[in-house]
Amino acid sequence: MASVVVVGGGVIGTTAALALQRRGVATILVDPDPEWRGASCGNAGHIAADEVEPLASLATLKGLPRNLFQRGGPVGLPLRDAAAWVPFGLRLLAATRPTRFERGKHALASLTAEALPAWRRLLGEIGAPELLRDTGHFVIWDDEAKAAAGRAALAGADTGTCSWRDASEAELAELSALIRSPGGAVRFSGTGQITDLAGLAQKLVARFEALGGVRMRGRAAIDGKSVRLDTGEHVAADCILVAAGAASGELLRPLAHKVPLIAERGYHLQSSGDGWPEDMPSIFFADRAIFLTRFRSSLRATSFVEFGRADSPPDPRKWARLRANVRALGLPFDGPVTEWMGARPTLPDYLPAIGRSVRAPHVYYAFGHQHLGLTLSATTAEAVSALMAGDAPAVDLAPFALERFERRF
Repeated sequence: MASVVVVGGGVIGTTAALALQRRGVATILVDPDPEWRGASCGNAGHIAADEVEPLASLATLKGLPRNLFQRGGPVGLPLRDAAAWVPFGLRLLAATRPTRFERGKHALASLTAEALPAWRRLLGEIGAPELLRDTGHFVIWDDEAKAAAGRAALAGADTGTCSWRDASEAELAELSALIRSPGGAVRFSGTGQITDLAGLAQKLVARFEALGGVRMRGRAAIDGKSVRLDTGEHVAADCILVAAGAASGELLRPLAHKVPLIAERGYHLQSSGDGWPEDMPSIFFADRAIFLTRFRSSLRATSFVEFGRADSPPDPRKWARLRANVRALGLPFDGPVTEWMGARPTLPDYLPAIGRSVRAPHVYYAFGHQHLGLTLSATTAEAVSALMAGDAPAVDLAPFALERFERRF
């Protein structure tokens, strides 16, 4: 393999393109946008190495009624998009069977265990180790009773290579000075945060181009052994890597792959963060399903899992709910605030798709990372580039093959 076209310029596609170019493979990165958008730019910046239990679980099903948006929770099931989320939900239901859940947890843990080490390697290579803050994160509850229940749930959960402890008195005092009446908190270690997503994108692209990589603009379609752009150009290469997030299913449709991908949409609010400590770890407000992150020059609150189509209009009620919650918590979102909505690419078993097409052996894929796109992008890039180069990946990629959706369980 001497050349590759990578379709998709988000965090997965960009890191994979860099990994391939580093191996000496002439790589063209195709993306319709001049800079990151969607989940790659709108996420919480969190490296969630503790998330080893797939969200396709019996616990998720049990909690769904109280977590619906109509009941004050984070889960949106808009009627307008029922044709998308009903079949997805049926597949998710099948994936919650204990045997599939355990297999999925084992597979996901193999990726998350390498998340922070892979990020350290990557950021060292691009000369930007300062973009990683690996001081863990806090989980906070509204009152003591909810905190006790939350701790009990954590005690029974698998958090992989990560651990947690009760917040110290000094930490609780600092949190209490920033947040209205936290009812209890724990602190995780083994997780991390990217402090500047735009800066990360710039550094990755600069390194890719410095190694000889080429970027092209345009919307792509697979046309035999080449990629056809909406600009009229055809780009030929030995192999194609589909890493286009929520658009990946449509790209693979001509190859007769069944890709039950859904756009799991999230929302955020962002302010300047004036007055918020620059070194404060990220905070998850468990009872409100809000993740709060201090970036270099902003403060971001992210929330909601809205199942639907990527091109459906945003729901203003989500931002209104988020604003009400940050006000109730006393967070500094009183000045100019920007709103964002974007789609996480999610498969019904909450595992990514990483592998090689059985129908077109020159086509590979890496997408469907749901909430863990940023978390798993560095280790996914290492694995898929090794696979494409004919080397043995450090993790077993068999559980992530698309064929899992084409056989009966």
